[in-house]
Amino acid sequence: MIEISRVSHIGIRVADLARSQEFYRRFGFELVAQGEADYVAILKSSRGIEINLIVNANGDNDGNNILMDISPKYPGYTHVALEISSIDQTVKALEDSGIPISGGPMRLGEGMSLFIRDPDRNVIELRETISS
Repeated sequence: MIEISRVSHIGIRVADLARSQEFYRRFGFELVAQGEADYVAILKSSRGIEINLIVNANGDNDGNNILMDISPKYPGYTHVALEISSIDQTVKALEDSGIPISGGPMRLGEGMSLFIRDPDRNVIELRETISS
């Protein structure tokens, strides 16, 4: 068995680096490095969460996310879930930032979740764990 100790980073395909950096900056992610060969921008949060923006998307697909918005549905990663401390504070911050909520807030298991989309329509779940 191969033992996994933690998630190293999340890779997100994007079309426009500046636009994506500005979006993810609102969540505390800052550019720490850029790759040379394959165009990759590495962003990190103050808590050490790493996102790699892979800048090679082909257009905007008419505003659709291929895995989430178009039929038929194919296997693939559908979203990333990021832990937040307060669903209420997050809703307010999203409203203040002009970032629309695409789903929720809703109770899912032992937490409250809401969903947003980044500029390339990638799905992000923002989740507050609620202890019983």
